[in-house]
Amino acid sequence: MSNILVDLHRTGGNLYNGLYHFCYQLGKHLALETPGDMHLHFYVPRNQREVFGHNVKYVTQYSLHKYFHQLTGRFDIWHVTTTLSWYRPYGNKTVNIYTIHDLNFLHEDEYTEPQRKRYLSLIQQRINRADYLTFISEFARKQAVEYLELGDKPYSIIYNGCNVPEQIIDQPRYVPQTPFLFSIGQFHSRKNFHVLPALLVDNEYELVIAGLNDFPYTAKVIEQAKNLGVADRLKLIGAISDEEKFWYYKNCFAFAFPSIGEGFGLPVLEAMYFGKPVFLSRCTSLPEVGGDLAYYFGDFDADHMKQVFEDGMHHYECKNPRQKIIERAKSFNWKNAADEYINVYRKFL
Repeated sequence: MSNILVDLHRTGGNLYNGLYHFCYQLGKHLALETPGDMHLHFYVPRNQREVFGHNVKYVTQYSLHKYFHQLTGRFDIWHVTTTLSWYRPYGNKTVNIYTIHDLNFLHEDEYTEPQRKRYLSLIQQRINRADYLTFISEFARKQAVEYLELGDKPYSIIYNGCNVPEQIIDQPRYVPQTPFLFSIGQFHSRKNFHVLPALLVDNEYELVIAGLNDFPYTAKVIEQAKNLGVADRLKLIGAISDEEKFWYYKNCFAFAFPSIGEGFGLPVLEAMYFGKPVFLSRCTSLPEVGGDLAYYFGDFDADHMKQVFEDGMHHYECKNPRQKIIERAKSFNWKNAADEYINVYRKFL
């Protein structure tokens, strides 16, 4: 029986971060799909032990493991599931599988050039140690090829699944007073939220943006709304629960996500799960997720964005692609993702 450690320590981190959702969903579905010839050991903080039930084993994460973990030799495979995890196997007998999500720091004003170079160096170290690479999108792979040395490492592209609601509340803390556009994400510059207030000009929509917003970039979003005279209809509602999040997806008029730095784009699938029209940038991985059922901003000129939005809503209302949008969202599912990771593990058994 093979012993496989899956590093899911980010389940103990920021609940509103994409890496938390990745680790939680992957762990949940690996636990459901565990084959009989593998012992899965989930590497999690102490307060997350048992979070995936009793059919898997747990290894407690400690910060000191960044420097040494004396028990790594008992694992046949160690899956490093996040791009900048500090935890790894020590010794050459354990197969090292490494998942690369993105190089988002290259697109964030918050990082200096020396910081970007340092992060690239750290990721290169992890690639050099790895026996096998996985990427969450073709874009993530191409970006890694551009900025890093992958050599002839074998690899797979394994798409994330669509997070589906376990429960939707009857009413969130803030209920919009008019039809509303919705977006979500932490307020970092790569999310590009400041271009969205242009969509409120000459109409009565509200723009609801959820996510942690105690960052300097938030001021730029607010300032742009003030400049356009629509600040009263910009609603920054802060971090929200999953139950609230899915209420906004279900009830929004449209979903807008102009990000210029994504490795995948889980919120896009979450909105599509409800059959909503989604308006995206053409940057990074987003076209892989939205396919030909999303509407795309060719650039971020205000007039162009308004025209794309109006044309897109006209197409959506006339052609009614709602069911096709739902079907595309469901085609990305975590069961398939878990099975694909298990197949990668099996290559080394």
